[in-house]
Amino acid sequence: MKINCLIVDDEPLAVSVLETHLANMPALSLAASCSNAFEAMEALKMHSIDLIFLDIHMPKLMGQEFLRTLRNPPKVIFTTAYKEYAIDAFELDAVDYLLKPVTLERLLKAVNKISNVQLPELKPEAIVENEGFVYFRADRKMVKVAYKDIVYVESMKDYVKIVRSAEKPLLVKQSISSLEDLLPAPLFARIHRSYIVAINKIAAFTSHDVEINDIEIPIGRQYAYQLEKITKSAKI
Repeated sequence: MKINCLIVDDEPLAVSVLETHLANMPALSLAASCSNAFEAMEALKMHSIDLIFLDIHMPKLMGQEFLRTLRNPPKVIFTTAYKEYAIDAFELDAVDYLLKPVTLERLLKAVNKISNVQLPELKPEAIVENEGFVYFRADRKMVKVAYKDIVYVESMKDYVKIVRSAEKPLLVKQSISSLEDLLPAPLFARIHRSYIVAINKIAAFTSHDVEINDIEIPIGRQYAYQLEKITKSAKI
């Protein structure tokens, strides 16, 4: 049984992040994405919704106010940049309260809290590498990039360079920290303040660096803990 979902958020980037995450969760079906409460009300009339991903700060009507107008509301997971409304959210029987940027792992934990819908346990490890993808805004359009094509990511001031195996590098105006939240932890490791690498693309490694495509990428001292993930992947 699939869970029919509705996204209600006025931030296009936040909606894009959620849509990308949901695309990797086959047990969930996205019925619609709305930018405000009034669009959401219309969507609820048109679709049978089991779960709403609801922003709090929206034009015209706040997320909590919208939820209070619903006679028999679906399950709700709040997604917001504000910590101070958490108590209000749980008083409204929210399933969870997620702070932006929403990571895939945190979203999976929230979805797994739904008990009244028969849903197989969802884990990040269940992501199929050949099917997973993420969208990036570049060259005035949204560009789809498969996880399996990402070799490594390099921070370049206000931009990140996404080096791909099958295409030319993609330059995206985004911080490496926000990009780290978009990429599934089982497949990628941030090994330096300026680098994220695809674990399965690592050809060799030491305690100081990794080698990918004959390029040596340093392991930052504060990211040395990632060596354990790399070692486990190598089955050492």
